[in-house]
Amino acid sequence: MTRQGLYHQIISFVEIGVYLLLFFGILALHEAVVAAKDGIQFHFYGFAIVNALIFGKVILIAEDFSFAEWSREQRPIYTILAKSVAFTLLLLVFYIVEEVVVGKFKGKTISGSFPRIGDGSLRDWLFATIVLSIGLIPFFSFRVIGRVFGERELRSLFLTPAKGSAHGGGGTIT
Repeated sequence: MTRQGLYHQIISFVEIGVYLLLFFGILALHEAVVAAKDGIQFHFYGFAIVNALIFGKVILIAEDFSFAEWSREQRPIYTILAKSVAFTLLLLVFYIVEEVVVGKFKGKTISGSFPRIGDGSLRDWLFATIVLSIGLIPFFSFRVIGRVFGERELRSLFLTPAKGSAHGGGGTIT
C-alpha cells in the first residue's frame, strides 16, 4: 500500500469512526434518558466508543472488498438506501458472530451467548435493524454524493462559508 493509500485509509477510518461514535453516542444518551424515567441510572457510554471502532473497521474492510457495490450504477438514492440496509445486515451479522465467539471463549453455549436486543423478540431485532439502517443513511449519502460530485468538492461545499456570509450579507445557497 502506498503512503497516499495509507493516508486515505486512515482518514476514511477516522470519518467512519467519528460518525459511528456520534450515532452510537446518541443511542446511548437516549437509552440513559429512557432508563432515568424509570429511576434507573445508566451511564454505560463505553459501548459507543468500542462499537464505533470495531464497526468502523468492519465497514472500512467491507468497502475495500466492494461490499454492496452491486448498487453502484443505480440512481444515488437507491445506492444510498441499498448500502444502508446491506451494511446494517453486515454489522448485525458481525455483532452476532462476535458475541457468540466471545461467549464460546467464556464457556457459554451458542444460544447462551446469542445477543439480545430489547426483549430478544423478532420485533425488537426488526426495530433495531430499521433504526440502524436509517442511522446509516446520512453516512452513505455523504459517501455516495461525494463519489458522484467528487469528495473534495463535497467537503468544500460543507466547509466553505456561503457567499456573503463573511460580511453579514444575505447570501443564500441555492
